[in-house]
Amino acid sequence: MGSSNCNLEVGGLCKTLLIFCMVLYFVFVALSNQYPNCPASEFFSPFWKTSFSNSISISSSALSPTIFNDSKTNLSHLVFGLVGSEKAWHHRKAYIESWWRPNTTRGFLFLDKEPTAGLLPWSGASPPYKVSDDLTKFLNKTDVTAQRIIHGIMEAFREDHENLRWLVMGDDDTIFFLDNIVDVLAKLDHTKYYYLGGQSEFILSNYWYSFSQGFGGGGFMLSAPLAKALAKDMENCLKRYAYLKAADLTTMSCIADIGVSLSPLKGIHQMDLRGDVSGFLSSHPQFPLMSLHHFDMVEPIFPSMDRAESTRHLMKAAEVEQSRMMQQTICQNRQSNWTFSISWGYAAHIYERIMPRSYLQYPIETFKTWGRSPRPPYYMFNTRRPSNDPCEAPHLFFFESIEKTPKNEIFTSFSRAWPRGLLACSSTGNHSAEIISKINVFSPATKHSEIGRSECCDVVGIDGTKVDVKFRECMTDEIIA
Repeated sequence: MGSSNCNLEVGGLCKTLLIFCMVLYFVFVALSNQYPNCPASEFFSPFWKTSFSNSISISSSALSPTIFNDSKTNLSHLVFGLVGSEKAWHHRKAYIESWWRPNTTRGFLFLDKEPTAGLLPWSGASPPYKVSDDLTKFLNKTDVTAQRIIHGIMEAFREDHENLRWLVMGDDDTIFFLDNIVDVLAKLDHTKYYYLGGQSEFILSNYWYSFSQGFGGGGFMLSAPLAKALAKDMENCLKRYAYLKAADLTTMSCIADIGVSLSPLKGIHQMDLRGDVSGFLSSHPQFPLMSLHHFDMVEPIFPSMDRAESTRHLMKAAEVEQSRMMQQTICQNRQSNWTFSISWGYAAHIYERIMPRSYLQYPIETFKTWGRSPRPPYYMFNTRRPSNDPCEAPHLFFFESIEKTPKNEIFTSFSRAWPRGLLACSSTGNHSAEIISKINVFSPATKHSEIGRSECCDVVGIDGTKVDVKFRECMTDEIIA
């Protein structure tokens, strides 16, 4: 008896639901005929939003339809603001023109005054220039050098912010690697607040100014919301920190007051070093190379070239492929007991004994400190001291040429810099590498996208004075030692 009553109740409920659905269907058809341009999905959108709002709250909050869309960040979404002086631009423009892509790269060079006759007519290979705003009356002082640099952020945003995702600031001697910058930024949500930059390599520079600031010479990147907020608060912030004399420290302070802290990136290099930086560049951190700075303060990075020539020569490799730029790849030849350390696109070393990657990852301290320092530690990284031990000192080779091959590879050659001038390493069999004059490297034409692990390589041929090395992905359990 109870079972039959239950069946009657269920049957009645089913009839009620059926009638409700039919009425809803006819209402939907009637509305669709009345509003033919209204997509059917929008009719049910209130129900979808109510039902699933909790399950998609994270993704929907990360994607703002007014700023963000599904398109991947590319170079057209970046605006560059470079701040420099008219006097220095005469000899520094070669640095910027080596990486600037006319009619493609967006941005401006902000000068302290109108260019003189020596710079006119203005080069089409240079960024378009603007003269910085005069801040002397606003700040009621004559020396506004630091404030002019900071104010350049607002001026760059003011001049060009349509479809802007990232504002990239640098000096008039900052060398940027555009493809790597785009690849790094494309992995981040530009609708969030990001302040990306690099610390100084010299410990005391970070101590004197701040470990929390991005050093502007190496460049720093602001996401669109942060750039907008900083531009809006710029005048108040300049007054708030008028007593500070350092531009980068003031910039960091203004950004910190918005509630954003620095996210340091290992590929941004202030290069607070002096002398021969080849040891530093030959053991680059395992992160895409994004910028270099202070080429005026270090020796030319290639033998027999001046600074401008060295910069243009380096960018020949960067124009072909940037994901491997200065990334260190290590392999051994067991027959000769040689170890090869290759900084792609820059330099190669041959050691006359088998050395593990754990040791070779540290730069040889060919360089000097940026300023006087009473005692170590001097740098934000560990180093190896130069050595005259034949089993420790490398044979040095530098990037010579690059081309793509028909086999979908990139061929890069490195030529010997000079004779090492030491005896062979006796403890490993006296296999001298002095006869080698050229190292040829074959790498895949595709990007190396695995940031978490370096590539591996094989010595595929030793023919008289020439060595052939081929790059590849490391095997699952491969040990580089």
